[in-house]
Amino acid sequence: MSETRSDGELLRAVAADADRRAFEELYRRYAPWLRARLRGRCADAGVVDDVVQETFLAVWRGKARYREEGDVAGWLWRIGSRRLVDALRGDGARGRLRQALARLRHRDEVSAEERVLAGVEHGDLAGALVRLSPELRAVLQATVIDGLSTREAAVLLGIPPGTVKTRAMRARKQLREALA
Repeated sequence: MSETRSDGELLRAVAADADRRAFEELYRRYAPWLRARLRGRCADAGVVDDVVQETFLAVWRGKARYREEGDVAGWLWRIGSRRLVDALRGDGARGRLRQALARLRHRDEVSAEERVLAGVEHGDLAGALVRLSPELRAVLQATVIDGLSTREAAVLLGIPPGTVKTRAMRARKQLREALA
């Protein structure tokens, strides 16, 4: 019977040696959990499956680096949740494919979805969000957009829960002032 390696040992083996068995073990441990968590944020199973694959591809290819700090699950969640947001915005693999196909067809007309998104991107809220500091924006993204609890956001962002609460309060105050 073989000894079970820790998450840190698996990640080091993947990063240093491109150890396929270590990667497969990491995938078996965390892919079902990540898929279940992402399904709580997105009902489209196809998008969720793509995001899980992209998350683990980033780990395999070394685009995502674990700094040996914090929980591996939180680290994977941060990668996966950001890739889900990208996918839902159309920045994921499907969105890039749609954009490439649209360019190939030389479409001149703007879709209804693009018109709505342009209004959101250029509205008052978008401007107010852009003016927030990156730290405040990250807390809002984790707690409001991703729907994480204060504790989950703290793990995701690598900061204490009290800091998450303080930053969320400051962000809401700044948004209220900017939109008043």
